Amino acid sequence: MSESKSSGYCMVITTVPDRNEAEKLAQGILENHLAACVHLSDIHSFFFWDGQIQDDNEVSLFIKTTTKRYDALESYIQEYHPYDVPEIIQLPIIGGSPEYLAWLDATTSGSQ
Repeated sequence: MSESKSSGYCMVITTVPDRNEAEKLAQGILENHLAACVHLSDIHSFFFWDGQIQDDNEVSLFIKTTTKRYDALESYIQEYHPYDVPEIIQLPIIGGSPEYLAWLDATTSGSQ
């Protein structure tokens, strides 16, 4: 896949405090065609917050979408995320199988 063709896709990462929040957020993202796929993974995080090192269990969401849908996805996460300052990181997808990328396009456009 050429770089120019595949630069229209990205993966977005966010974390939430528990599985229930992760499933609610993933469901809403998919129902609104903001992404084609969301993977959930239980993690243990260490981070600075309020001047102290925090040590918490969380769930990561790995969200596959198109760059066209990124702004709407970011807005949705901001609105429905339980944290005051949610992690929202966009990573470019620089390649992938044509069939998978076509599926991302079709799913996020609401045509599936």
